[in-house]
Amino acid sequence: MSSENGPADGGARDAPPEQLALIRESVRRAKAPRAKPRTWRGAALAKELPVARVLVDKGVLHLDRYFDYAVPEELDADAQPGVRVRVRFGAGRHRVREGRREGGGLIDGFLVERLAESDYSGPLAALAQVVSPEPVLGEELLGLARAVADRYAGSLADVLQLAVPPRNARAEQRPSPAPLPPPPAPEAGSWERYERGAAFVASLASGGAPRAVWNALPGPGWAEELARAVAATLASGRGALVVLPDGRTVARADAALTSLLGEGRHAVLTADAGPEKRYAQWLAVRRGAVRAVVGTRAAMFAPVRDLGLVALWDDGDDSHSEPHAPQPHAREVLLLRAAQDKCAFLLGGWSCTVEAAQLVESGWARPLVAARDQVRAAAPLVRTVGDGDLARDEAARAARLPTLAWQIVKDGLRDGPVLVQVPRRGYAPRMACAACRAPARCRHCSGPLAAQESGSALRCGWCGREESGWHCPQCGSFRLRAQIVGARRTAEELGRAFPAVPVRTSGREHVLDTVPGAPALVVSTPGAEPVAEGGYAAALLLDGWAMLGRPDLRAGEDALRRWIAACALVRPQGAGGTVVVVAEPTLRPVQALVRWDPVGHAVRELAERAELGFPPVSRMASVSGRPEAVAGFLRAVGLPRQAEVLGPVPLPVTPAGRPRRAGEPPPGEHWERALVRVPPGSGAALAGALKTAQAARMARGGEEAVWVRIDPPDIG
Repeated sequence: MSSENGPADGGARDAPPEQLALIRESVRRAKAPRAKPRTWRGAALAKELPVARVLVDKGVLHLDRYFDYAVPEELDADAQPGVRVRVRFGAGRHRVREGRREGGGLIDGFLVERLAESDYSGPLAALAQVVSPEPVLGEELLGLARAVADRYAGSLADVLQLAVPPRNARAEQRPSPAPLPPPPAPEAGSWERYERGAAFVASLASGGAPRAVWNALPGPGWAEELARAVAATLASGRGALVVLPDGRTVARADAALTSLLGEGRHAVLTADAGPEKRYAQWLAVRRGAVRAVVGTRAAMFAPVRDLGLVALWDDGDDSHSEPHAPQPHAREVLLLRAAQDKCAFLLGGWSCTVEAAQLVESGWARPLVAARDQVRAAAPLVRTVGDGDLARDEAARAARLPTLAWQIVKDGLRDGPVLVQVPRRGYAPRMACAACRAPARCRHCSGPLAAQESGSALRCGWCGREESGWHCPQCGSFRLRAQIVGARRTAEELGRAFPAVPVRTSGREHVLDTVPGAPALVVSTPGAEPVAEGGYAAALLLDGWAMLGRPDLRAGEDALRRWIAACALVRPQGAGGTVVVVAEPTLRPVQALVRWDPVGHAVRELAERAELGFPPVSRMASVSGRPEAVAGFLRAVGLPRQAEVLGPVPLPVTPAGRPRRAGEPPPGEHWERALVRVPPGSGAALAGALKTAQAARMARGGEEAVWVRIDPPDIG
C-alpha cells in the first residue's frame, strides 16, 4: 500500500508544527461560508456606512425615487458616491435568505450616497457589482438633473441617460491630460463693435457673472467673439460651456477657440465623435483636465468644474430641443445652470426669440447690441417683392419669380455665388385673409383656422370650435385663401435659366459646409445654408408665405430667424451685397428684415402674447393620445385652479412608411391632443400635477398611455 493510501493522520503527526498550523487554517477557511458575487450571500457588510442609496435606471415615473441596498465589505472601497453599480431589482419580501433580500433581475444604476442606516425597515438586497470605480455623477450634476426632471414632468433616470454618456472601458482606463494654467485675459477685439461688448468681456475676465442677450452682427465674426468670451472666463480661473445647434457651427467655434487659445484647452462634445472619443472628452471635463466645452445639444449637461459661463447660440433652432424624454430645451437647462451655479449667461444669435426678449424685459439679462450705424455697415441691402409686383409682371406670375429677383441673381453671379433659399416642403396649408394675407385665427383662443375639405366650415386647430362669419381683424375682408406650400419647381427653373452656372444644393440629405467664392447658384433649405468664401454676392428668399403661413404660433418669428440667418452670410451693403425676399412687404417679419430689427420684432411679439396669455408669458403643456385615454387623464389630473384646457382636437394621422416623430400617433391611429395653460408662476404646479397623474396611471397598469409634454414647440 503506497503512502498515499496510508492513515490520514500519519502524515499530520509526523509534520512539523508550522505545517500543522497551516493545515488547521486551511480547514477553517474551507468551513467558512463563501460569499457569492452579485448576491453576496453570507458576506459581511461594510463596517462604516453599510447602506448605499441607489438610483436605478428605470425611466418610469412611479419608480422615480431612490432605493437602499446593503454594501458588502468587499465592495466598500469602490462603492463611492457617483459610481455606476448593478443591483438586483424586483424581488419581493418573500424572497429573503439569511436576513438578505435576494432575487430580481440585474439592472444598472448610480450610487448616490452612503448612509449609516436605511429608512426602510425590511431586509435589504446587496449591491451586486460596482461596474467601475470612476465617479461620474457628482452632486452638481445630480441636482441639475433633478431640477430638469421636475421642470419637464419627467423621471430623473431619463434625464441622467441624456446627461451621462455610456461607459467605455478603454477610454476610462486612459489618464486624462494634466490641466493647463489659465490663459491671459484676451483683448476685447470685435466685441468693441457692441455698446457693452468690451465691458462684458472685462467682467468675465475679472470673475464677474454678467447675464446678456446678444444680438450678433451679420457676418462670420460671431465664432471669434464667442471664443473671446470663453477665453476671458478661463482667464479668471473658471470653466465655460458653449452649446451650439449643429456640428457645422461647433466646428467653427472649435476652430476659433483653437486659433485663439491653442490645443488642449477645450473639449468638443458631439455625437459625430464616436462613443470612445466622446466619453474620453467627457471624462477629461469631469476630472477637471479641461475647463471649456463646446458641443451640440447633449453638451448642455457637461460637468464643467467651477462653471463661470454658459452660452447658447441661436436658441430658436429646433435642434436645441431634445427629442428623448423628458424633452428638455437647451436654453432652459442652461438657465437652470446659471441660477444653480451663479455663473454668467450669454444667449446669442443673429436674430432674437421671444424668450430672449422676455429675459431682457424682465430685467434678468441685459441687451448686448450694436449701434445702428454698425448694423447698417454690416448688413446687406434687403429689397422686397410682394403680390402687387407679381400681379403686374405676367412672366413672374408664371414662374413665381419677379423681374427684380431675376435681375439681382444675374448681377450677383458676375461677382460671386448667389444663395437661393427654398422653404422646406410639407408645411400643412391653413387659411389666410385674401386681401392682407394675415393668418385666419379663432376668435376664442386665437388658434389657426383650417377647412378640412373644399367648401367645408372653418374649424380651429386648437380648441376645435367651428368658426362661422369670419372676417379679418386687420383689414375687415371676408375673403379667404389657402397658404402657399413648396417651391422646388422654382429652384429647378433657376437652374435651367442659367445653364452655364453650376448649381449646388444643400438640404436634409446632403448639407454643404462651405462653397467656393466663384459664381454659382446655391439652392438651400432653411438652416442648411453653406458659408461662402468671401460671402455671397446676393441672396434670394423665395415663397415667404410658405413659412409665414405655417399653422404655428412662432411662424413669423421663425421665418424672420431663418431669413436673417441666410442674409447674415451675404456681403455687406457697401460691398454690393443684396437680398430679395418674395413676401408681402407690409407684414411685420418682412419689415423687421428690411430694417434688420429682430429685437423690435421679438418685443412686439412678446407684448401680443402677454395680452393673449400665450407662451412664454404663460406655461403650456400638451396631452395627446387616444380620445378615451386623453379624456380619462384630464378627468383624473388635479390641475392648478387657474389652469385652462383647450381642446381636445384631432391630430393628423401619421402616414405609413414615414418615420414617427416623438409624440406623434402610430401610423393609422387617430389621436387627440389637449393643451393646458397656466398663468405665470404656476408652471411648477402644472408640471407636478401632470407628473403625479402620469405616475398613478403607470402604477395601476392596464390603462392606455398618454403623451405629456411641457412647453411643446409646436402648438399650432
